[in-house]
Amino acid sequence: MMEKTIEETKAYLGMWVTTDGYVRHELLKGGRYDEARGDRKSAYQGNYRVSGNHIDYKDDTGFSADGEFCDGVLYHGGMVFYKEDN
Repeated sequence: MMEKTIEETKAYLGMWVTTDGYVRHELLKGGRYDEARGDRKSAYQGNYRVSGNHIDYKDDTGFSADGEFCDGVLYHGGMVFYKEDN
């Protein structure tokens, strides 16, 4: 039996943080995200799309980036994010 992708499980929803807590990505229902950096809440906002274990971002200024989910970790923009427990 094949393991389901993060797209299928929707496990990507929620807050993803770097180990130092400086960068925080909140992936919201409906394909929107809100990124905080340091003391700057909502430093960047935009849309995202998950396909399999891949994520594509496009912020409201038009900047785009992508990342990969692997074994419960998000690799994006040279950074490593871990899902915050709720």
